[in-house]
Amino acid sequence: MQDAFYHTPVLVDEALSLLITGRDGVYVDATLGGGGHAEAILSLLSPSGQVIGFDADEDAIRFAAQRLQPFGDRATCIRNNFRNLQGVLVERGVPPVSGVLFDLGISSFQLDEPSKGFSFRTDEQLDMRMDRSGAIDAQEIVNRYGERELAELFWKFGEERASRRIARAIIRRRDHHRIATTGDLATLVQESVGERFLNKSLARIFQALRIEVNNELESLQAGLNQAVDVLHPGGRIVVIAYHSLEDRIVKDMFKRAAATSLPSGHKLVPDTILQPTLKIITKKPLEASGKETRANPRARSAKLRAAEKLT
Repeated sequence: MQDAFYHTPVLVDEALSLLITGRDGVYVDATLGGGGHAEAILSLLSPSGQVIGFDADEDAIRFAAQRLQPFGDRATCIRNNFRNLQGVLVERGVPPVSGVLFDLGISSFQLDEPSKGFSFRTDEQLDMRMDRSGAIDAQEIVNRYGERELAELFWKFGEERASRRIARAIIRRRDHHRIATTGDLATLVQESVGERFLNKSLARIFQALRIEVNNELESLQAGLNQAVDVLHPGGRIVVIAYHSLEDRIVKDMFKRAAATSLPSGHKLVPDTILQPTLKIITKKPLEASGKETRANPRARSAKLRAAEKLT
């Protein structure tokens, strides 16, 4: 199980070359996972450089702590959602940091671990909570939400064209039997869309549920804003996203923070001059090379964006 968790981190060289501006700095890994990126960062820092890692998953914290043990007190692992990043750092008396890294998405371990209920490739209890203390899980959603709510969820967070059809199938089935496992849900999706596009539809439906269960997009927006706030001038924020919903949030947030003016919308009214807080470093997102995607299929959909704090 431990080996499965230690998946190969994505775009490591690219991320670190943009993130690290000083070898003596304090860096935040907002999505610690198995500790792969954190380990790589610490390996490049001086003996006074530090990494503070956040993750809501208690298994991630446990495994990452083991992996980073050789670095001693230069590595700090905190079980908390990155949406609380700023408050935790302030509470701990951490001064402004040199960089914040986000590697979004779901780890190989979380997909492969049956008790977490993330994967449609095995039949396991529907769950999908990153933080197992969370009040609502995926099973609760598919058995409680109304047909319209489910259809909107699958369309908004999964961009699934058959969202209404799948929602209707869920409602019909649960009138007779509770939908309890990933296999139950996968069967309903299969019956609704057929075989041709089944894997893509399954991926979209499971993604939508995971986003809803973990409030991922709101958490991302909050985490990004707080990451900028905790950086010192010249510090960097680097984000690796894996689907268009995440990447759009990152792109739009960077664009707003880097804007120098706000259009008035009227030719006779001057634009409002703004003081930008970020400078965008990656005009287009960086993607993994063919060599990396062949070695690590998870890198195929990754898009990396980076920005630097100005003030």
